[in-house]
Amino acid sequence: MKKILCFCLICILGMVLPHTLGMCGPHQAKTKASLKKSAVKKTPSDSDKTVATSQEPVLKAEFPSSVGVPEIEVKAKQAILVDDQTGTVLLQKQADTPMHPSSMTKIMTAYLVLKKIKEGIIQPDTLLTVGKEGWRAEGSSMFLNVNDQVSVLDLLKGVIIQSGNDASIVLAQGLSGSEPVFASEMTQVAHEMGAVHTCFKNAPGLPHPEHLTTARDLIMIAQHAIHDHPEYYSLYSEKSFTYGGITQGNRNPLLYKNMGCDGIKTGHSEIAGYGMVASCVNQGQRFLLVINGLPSMQARADEATRIMTWAMNMFCHETVFKAQQLIDQIPVWYGHENLLPLTVEKDVVVTLPCSRRKDLKVKITYEAPIAAPIQRGTVVGKVTVISPALPNPVEFPLVAAITIEKAGFFKRLQDSFLYLLWGVPHENDLLKAVKAS
Repeated sequence: MKKILCFCLICILGMVLPHTLGMCGPHQAKTKASLKKSAVKKTPSDSDKTVATSQEPVLKAEFPSSVGVPEIEVKAKQAILVDDQTGTVLLQKQADTPMHPSSMTKIMTAYLVLKKIKEGIIQPDTLLTVGKEGWRAEGSSMFLNVNDQVSVLDLLKGVIIQSGNDASIVLAQGLSGSEPVFASEMTQVAHEMGAVHTCFKNAPGLPHPEHLTTARDLIMIAQHAIHDHPEYYSLYSEKSFTYGGITQGNRNPLLYKNMGCDGIKTGHSEIAGYGMVASCVNQGQRFLLVINGLPSMQARADEATRIMTWAMNMFCHETVFKAQQLIDQIPVWYGHENLLPLTVEKDVVVTLPCSRRKDLKVKITYEAPIAAPIQRGTVVGKVTVISPALPNPVEFPLVAAITIEKAGFFKRLQDSFLYLLWGVPHENDLLKAVKAS
């Protein structure tokens, strides 16, 4: 009888203890998963069929800066198209969604190197030694060997033209002591540019969960790469580079087409797909494009070609006023001069559909008269450009073209007398729209 009772007790404990022990963390999860796995029969249910046949919703691109323009399909997961001079966003699709930049990272890698050259920290002919970390780098390569002595300029060409991961690491270690420090500097400089949604964790752009940017941030970085170091930007348009007897071609597919492309960098990884930052110039108008998340090199080439061709055929610049051009004059009170010439500090240029250029209207608004003293460059009004093809008016500051000092006592007394004689203009009359065309 005692043996029977003991046997029953052992059986009961054997059933209870596993469930009791399973209440602690991963044991519980494993037990539940095992029970679920054994309980579920491997036959497709109606809900399984729905999941299998459903597709992710196709997100369409936005066209925020034009009205009535024939739209274009955008197949990339992330995309943005910008007019470089005016900053007008012509097309965007998930432009602020975090994404992996892959080798497009190397735009910032090269930028930071060129920044250090400009600051005199290093010279283009400075030799750097290839370490084991650079030599072991996976992916695209310049084919460096351990202990090679390579100039900074050749390493830059390896980064920009050959997309060498090894060259990127050698530069990072040689200039900042370690790759993590260099990557931290890259992030800091990107934030100073305004690319505040960007974080770099390595120099080549190798996959890392925190190594992220956005399409819009890449546009900012590309603009700085083009305009801050123009003497080196031509490296991005070189079609090949030879090192160690090995010639490699530039992976930018637009460089091999007759469409005015002069840069700047492609990228690819399993997690991000195929992407690129592209720059094309058409009759002096530069378009910048970022695309990412495409399934193949051919799809990337086709997408970039199609969008750039659409942009160059569709959009034009219209220069309303040139910088420092005399636009108007307004009366001045209490000044050595009686008239203040008005101008703009930068060209007044707008981007709009080529077919709608004739619909452009310009309005100049300012307050008059204006009292001295007035410093040159002081904003005294605005130029407003209006068109049915633009979703919103575009405004530019109207500034004083010269400095007018405050007049002496008798001149101010004369102006005051004229006020008394002719009266002070009503406040509502001070705002004048004097030109429309």
